[in-house]
Order: sequence, then structure tokens, then C-alpha cells
Amino acid sequence: MKKAILALILISLVLGSVFAQAEAEKYPVRDITTIAIMAPGGGTDLVARVLSAEMGKAMGVNINVTNITGASGTVGMEEILKRPADGYTLGGIPETIATTAAMGYWNKSVDVFDYFILGGSPDLISVAGDSPYNTLEELMAAAKKAPKQIKAAAAANGGMHHINLASFEKGAGVAFNYIPYEGSIPSQNAVLSKEVDVVVTTIAEQAPLIKAGKLKPLAMLIPETFTFEGKVIPSAFDSVEGLDRYLPIPQTIGLGVNKNAPQFVKDKLVAAFKTAMQSEGVKKFAGDNYYVVSGLYGEEASANMRKLESLFAWALADLGIAKQDPASLGIPRP
Repeated sequence: MKKAILALILISLVLGSVFAQAEAEKYPVRDITTIAIMAPGGGTDLVARVLSAEMGKAMGVNINVTNITGASGTVGMEEILKRPADGYTLGGIPETIATTAAMGYWNKSVDVFDYFILGGSPDLISVAGDSPYNTLEELMAAAKKAPKQIKAAAAANGGMHHINLASFEKGAGVAFNYIPYEGSIPSQNAVLSKEVDVVVTTIAEQAPLIKAGKLKPLAMLIPETFTFEGKVIPSAFDSVEGLDRYLPIPQTIGLGVNKNAPQFVKDKLVAAFKTAMQSEGVKKFAGDNYYVVSGLYGEEASANMRKLESLFAWALADLGIAKQDPASLGIPRP
């Protein structure tokens, strides 16, 4: 009798496990949440929203986006990792994650997530529409006359925009008074409210303000000029000799999922991501926002993020900005 009862218990456990696995592999059976780790309205937020919307359509569920910001994105990332690794929490993640360990915000590497990368938009230096500076040369001349007096905003201390700003300073031999903000939109608003004089964010983020005449673009932080609304924005590389030793540094934005999520979850997210990247919604977003499209996922995306972690961490160290030695974190020099 005891053997029969034990056998029934074992059968129940096995069947329960099989049914539970079969139920789990129906993922997703409910709505998913994406935590965008930067402020609303910026590139990270917008990419999170367009990818979440299109991937949700592909999987037949809603993927709702919420913003949890702070400490250069690590507050949001910690929240993602605290939740179950079941695929029901995604992250809206920019390349800034590749700088957070070197900046002392957390002790994790980029390998805690698997990535689905849409792409990025190039950075530029701009001032308010009514600023006295009309060219990059005028701004540099003023900065050299008054070191650390001209205030400059760039989202996320130690993030890509900050690195671009600091790299430009290094190459141009100027020094601004850097003011960090939790996101690109707050950085741009700071210029409009006269809290700062200069801002470094992407052309995608600045586009509406440039069109409205509220921001005046001075130079792209890429080697090429950029035609915007029929006007050519010059390249800082044409004004600063040797700037190619420090720039360009690329933007990379997409979604992430806890690396410990089951493989069947990752497989379904990959399929949804591939469908999303072919959608009219993503194509229109990329075109309207001047994005260079990547479409990386899986090991290729992870390798790209590890490369950025190495590039960014050592750039921060060489610029004297890093709070932690990249070598002590096990980050190889590029």
C-alpha cells in the first residue's frame, strides 16, 4: 500500500512538472513590463516604447513601459534584476550600462543581460537658439578665455554623452563646467531654462528643438557633416585637429532581459524582436529620428556590449573621470 501511494506521489510530481513546463513554454501568457532606465522622452525611453509596442504585437500581449531612473540608470537595472527572471520584465537599456561599473555605480558587468539592439543616433554640440555663440570656433574661443565657466549638460554622469563631451574637451583643449542630468530631455531643458550654456545629446533628441529654433546646432561629434532640414551641420572634426584620437563614440540603445531567463523565453523574444525590426513602426521611427539601425541580438549583441564596456571604461579612465580602475573590474583594455 505504501509503495502504491509513493508511486502515485511520484507520478503526480512528474506529471505536475511536465504540465508546469508545458504551461511555462506558452510564454507569454500575460502582459510584460519594460523598465526604461532613463528619463521619459529621451532616446532610451523612445526606443523602449517603439520596440515594446512592436514586439508586443508580435507576441500577442501588451508590453507596458515604465521609467525608473537614478544613478546613471543603475536604480532601474537593479529593479529589473530583483524581479523574477521569467521574461515578464524587460529593460529599456542604453550604452550607458557599459560605463556604470567604471563610474562606481554598481559592481556588475554588461553580461547580466541579453540584448536586443535597435541602434543609435549621433551626438552633437548645441546651444540655445538665442546664444551668442554661432559657431563651434566661437564657443571654443570663449571656453579657452574662461576655463570651467561655460556650463555644459550631458545626460548621465559617465554615460555616452558625458564621454563625448569630455572627449571633445580633451581634443579641443577646452574645459567646460560639466553639469550631469538624469536623461537627455532634462539636459536639453537645462539649456532652454539657461541653467547651462551647452548641451551634448543626439540629433534624434534635439531635432524638435532645432526645428523650432530653440536649439542652435554647432557641430556633430562624428567625422561627417550632417544635413538637417536642408542645412548642413558641420563636423567638429573639421575644426579640431586630432579629434579622431578621442571620437567618435557610438550610441547603442535597445531592450534587455535578465540573462538567467529560460532559453525558450529568449527564443520567443528573439523571434518577436526580428519581427519588430521589420515592422513599419520601427522603420519609421528610425527614419524620423536619424537612427543608424543595428538589429543585433544574441551573442553578437552581447559581444558588442562587452566591446563598448571596454571602450567606455578605459576612455573614462584615460580622461580621468572613472571612479574605479577598469583593470580591477576585469575589464580588458581595447
